[in-house]
Amino acid sequence: MAATWSVDKRHSERERWICIYPTYINSRRTISEGRRVARSLCIENPTHQEIKDVLVAAGLTVGVENKCYPREKNKDAQTRGRVRVHLKNDDGTPVDKSFPSRDSVLTHLCEMIPKLKSRQQKQSSSASGQAQQQAGKKGKGKSKGKR
Repeated sequence: MAATWSVDKRHSERERWICIYPTYINSRRTISEGRRVARSLCIENPTHQEIKDVLVAAGLTVGVENKCYPREKNKDAQTRGRVRVHLKNDDGTPVDKSFPSRDSVLTHLCEMIPKLKSRQQKQSSSASGQAQQQAGKKGKGKSKGKR
């Protein structure tokens, strides 16, 4: 007796949504470690929360799962997280015309994550911290005043 499969998976089912791991767009990863975008476009250490924020702002339906990328050596909470994105309708047409493929979504993420307020604040605080360190070094040393 042969088993017949009448599996008609719809694109709208959550299991059929595309998966995006932060490793895909991490500039600190190599292709063999899972990076899927050119290093020149990638960003440093993205998080699943940043990916979710950008995709929700773009109007896509997303879901976050507590999964770790299989090739990830470091299994701590910082690297955990997988984002599922509803990319295609049941008939195979894109949900949003500006995101026809997985690559278009990854490219959009690489462009928009550096513009997030959380990223801007991190950069400005690290720049001001470096400026304070340099200013502190100027005043240190022996003074050559009159005695």
